[in-house]
Amino acid sequence: MDSLLIGFAGLGVLVLLIGLRMPIAYSMILVGGVGVTILNGPDIFFSQLKTLAYGQFSTYDLSVVPMFVLMGNISTKAGLSTALFRAASVWLGWMRGGVAMSAIAACAGFGAVCGSSLATASTMGQVALPELKRYKYADSLATGTLAAGGVLGILIPPSVVLVIYAVIVEANIVTMFMAAMIPGIIAVILFLLTIAIYVRIRPDAGPAGRLADRAEFLDATLNVIPVAVIFGLVIGGIYFGYFNPTPAAAIGVFLVWVYGTLRGFVKIAEMKDALLDTAKTTGMIYLILLGAEMLKIFMSRGGVPQAMAEWMANSGLSPMVIMIILLAALIFLGMLMDSLSMILLAVPFFWPVLVEINGGDFVDAANAGYGMTSEELKIWFGILALIVVELGLITPPVGMNVFVISAMAKDVPMKETFIGVIPFFVAELVRVSILVAFPTITLWLPRVLSG
Repeated sequence: MDSLLIGFAGLGVLVLLIGLRMPIAYSMILVGGVGVTILNGPDIFFSQLKTLAYGQFSTYDLSVVPMFVLMGNISTKAGLSTALFRAASVWLGWMRGGVAMSAIAACAGFGAVCGSSLATASTMGQVALPELKRYKYADSLATGTLAAGGVLGILIPPSVVLVIYAVIVEANIVTMFMAAMIPGIIAVILFLLTIAIYVRIRPDAGPAGRLADRAEFLDATLNVIPVAVIFGLVIGGIYFGYFNPTPAAAIGVFLVWVYGTLRGFVKIAEMKDALLDTAKTTGMIYLILLGAEMLKIFMSRGGVPQAMAEWMANSGLSPMVIMIILLAALIFLGMLMDSLSMILLAVPFFWPVLVEINGGDFVDAANAGYGMTSEELKIWFGILALIVVELGLITPPVGMNVFVISAMAKDVPMKETFIGVIPFFVAELVRVSILVAFPTITLWLPRVLSG
């Protein structure tokens, strides 16, 4: 049987297994292992398996993953979310829709320390949902805001998924963190504008909160300063070259632990839980990475990525049209699987397509001569890919953030939450359109700080 046909048949089996709810890591390992065995025999498969795990997991760049995961887990237990939401509330809560805006601002701040969308949605949901209900916000706006706010954790540095993408395409992690900052800020601004427009159209959906007095304002602001210091030291240290991401993450873990300990939130039991959760999450991520590598080997031997790249290159479509097609495909895939799995599954197929059509001239053809290098194309596509991955977290049928918030707001039908995220989904499409049309928005900060 033709190897290319076997490769596409393997993809079909993979989609079927995922549809049957087999864990993505096991699906990729099974399809990759059986595929390589069919194409090249069991000896080749076992020979690769002997060294594949060590070769994959001994990469220094991956050591940052458990550190950032641990930092996020300790942050969840250290009371950072409460301090952030309280500060955001005294700054923004007095406006119409201000409590929802406060939730978005707090999600952005917590995501900047945590780096996980699901953890951001879960933690901020526990803190902000009671306040939104107390002020009688419309169910769709309240739950939709929290589900959408959670997606900010995937892009605002530090982000585990951003690290994984950088490892897959061999991009510089520090440069990816730099490139993610401005798009992340744009997301926050667009989400705040979305709420402002929403409550302008439906004033009863988001009533104004209470205006804090001077003493309360100062107290809430002072309590959030340690969070800003932690973020500034970790991300600022990375941006300005004082230390690499792994030491930066270790410093972040230490600072968050000190903060939580001094405030009495993190004791021995909480630290034990954080370490165990980190081990479980990291083990899951590494197993998915192993499965993705096995699948990539099978697909490469079957010639699937090469065939896709050749077909796209010979299609006669412009590079920008191909980019839009790839982003649309990522949005569709995001409706079927979680963000990390989608990045690991899709990028090994999509990135060769961009490499094939680039030919050193992608920008002249697509971006009116912005002078984008091949490395910058890698960064630009990565940021765009992660943004559309975010959309999968709030779209059916696998909108994980929606499920998380619905589990907390048991009295709100899931349909209402999905309705509530629609305006934020539109805002995200606006952000993608801006970044596609103007790549320099993404690339400006890396160029300035690296130059």
